[in-house]
Amino acid sequence: MNVLRTERLLLRWLTAADAPFIVELLNDPDWLRFIGDKGVRTAADAERYIREGPQVMYRRFGLGLYLVASRKSGASLGICGLIKRPALVDVDLGFAFLPAYRAQGYAFEAAQATLAYGRDLLGLNRIVAITSQENEASIRLLEKLGLRYERALRLPNDTEEVRLYASST
Repeated sequence: MNVLRTERLLLRWLTAADAPFIVELLNDPDWLRFIGDKGVRTAADAERYIREGPQVMYRRFGLGLYLVASRKSGASLGICGLIKRPALVDVDLGFAFLPAYRAQGYAFEAAQATLAYGRDLLGLNRIVAITSQENEASIRLLEKLGLRYERALRLPNDTEEVRLYASST
């Protein structure tokens, strides 16, 4: 299901057909370094990840991580969306892009549209984002989007603290 369109991008629900892309994205060295190893190595693993993660969130909350594709070429560039984590009170903005599509404004375009969608269509007064302490690119993007650093926190079952950013209400 299509969720959002921007000038250059289409954001839509992930499906089992996206499994090869998810294998590639979740095994990118930066994903592994900054987000963590989800144990997705095969198409079957990716289908399970999509089915038990994003698709459950779509049904349960009406939101989730969306595939970000180029409107011009149809290429899968990354993911961006809203996540409801049990450990956080507020909905969380998440994003990740393949290396070939970074530093071209795609993440900003997708995240900006996603924040507007959350605020204007879903009625969310506050949206947060978390990032690794060392992920300078994500920190810069969150600040460019207008989110402000609030505090460091440790999520359950994580060994490292992350930075929590929040939209102003």
